[in-house]
Amino acid sequence: MNPFFAVLSAAYIFGILFFADSSVVSRIAEFNPCSLLHIPLYGLLTVLLLLTFITKPGTNLTSRYQAAAWIAVAVGVIDEYHQAFIPSRDSSVTDVLLDILGVGLVMILAWRVPPHRWLKPFEKRVE
Repeated sequence: MNPFFAVLSAAYIFGILFFADSSVVSRIAEFNPCSLLHIPLYGLLTVLLLLTFITKPGTNLTSRYQAAAWIAVAVGVIDEYHQAFIPSRDSSVTDVLLDILGVGLVMILAWRVPPHRWLKPFEKRVE
């Protein structure tokens, strides 16, 4: 497990839940009537979780991919449940489906281009 991306993922999840009642989210909602920002929001969460569970190339990543996807979907469900108790927000199944769409798109990308290749530009070059 990559500790840097684990902390980053945890902070991102905290931000999703903590800022659900912020005025910034309310202002963004004015420009996002169809809630389409859920797709990139949870897509990015999935990327961070995949990078958290990354291992060396050649290992079986299926269970790690599934863990990342299920955690992202669980956060989406928990977030919508949490929003049901916030007076200025509402909860909807459509938002959960958009969250799942964001997770699914990243998972398709991850199956095509493994996450360990995403890190290549950040690796130290030894010369």
